[in-house]
Amino acid sequence: MKQRVPQIILTVVALLLIASAFVVRPEGGDAPFGQRLLAFADQEFATWFSILAVFAFLMGGLNLVATHVAKVRVRGPDRFYSLVTLVSFLVVLVIGTAKLGGPPGLQGDVTAPGSWLSAVFDAVLSPLHATLYSLLAFYIASASYRAFRARSLESSLLLGSALVVLLGRIPAGRHLTAWIPEPLAFLRVEELSLWILRVPNTAGQRALMIGIALGVIALAVRMIAGVEKDPRSGGDGS
Repeated sequence: MKQRVPQIILTVVALLLIASAFVVRPEGGDAPFGQRLLAFADQEFATWFSILAVFAFLMGGLNLVATHVAKVRVRGPDRFYSLVTLVSFLVVLVIGTAKLGGPPGLQGDVTAPGSWLSAVFDAVLSPLHATLYSLLAFYIASASYRAFRARSLESSLLLGSALVVLLGRIPAGRHLTAWIPEPLAFLRVEELSLWILRVPNTAGQRALMIGIALGVIALAVRMIAGVEKDPRSGGDGS
């Protein structure tokens, strides 16, 4: 029963939402009952999804606090990071909930210019993002050195394409092939870089997106049919 009831709810809701996506919304009260039922279900499910999302955020916040409080209590090696996480979470939560420095009232914008929350984002979060993104450049360079080794035909093509795109994005690289005459301008490194990004790269991205979409559809069909394995029970959902 614990598995059947959630499975029935999942199947009914999924089928109604899928059906509502292919039905034109009724304009008046003289629409067929089935059409009005699907439109009503679509609207009500959207409302309930928003309510469930709020509770999910609440449970996530409580879980974050409980997890890091436990780490601080046991005095583990990472308790300092947990303490910083807790203090940051509580400070931002209080600032955002009280709307300090911003327009009062329920309709007031919590991120209005001059508010404390906006100042926290501009003075703390934005510099941290910039720092993390700058560190990513070194990790990408290290990973590229290990991955772009010409050990096979595929890795050689990857290495060559990466070098062409890299040279085509910097002024020094464009100067290397600036001597090529105009009739053969398509051989310049910047033109080759654009071609790689527009043709092979776009084709690969679309192939990946199609594969991901097919995988999502297959997973959804298995979940609706109840044949997908339930990780919580260790057995099949059926």
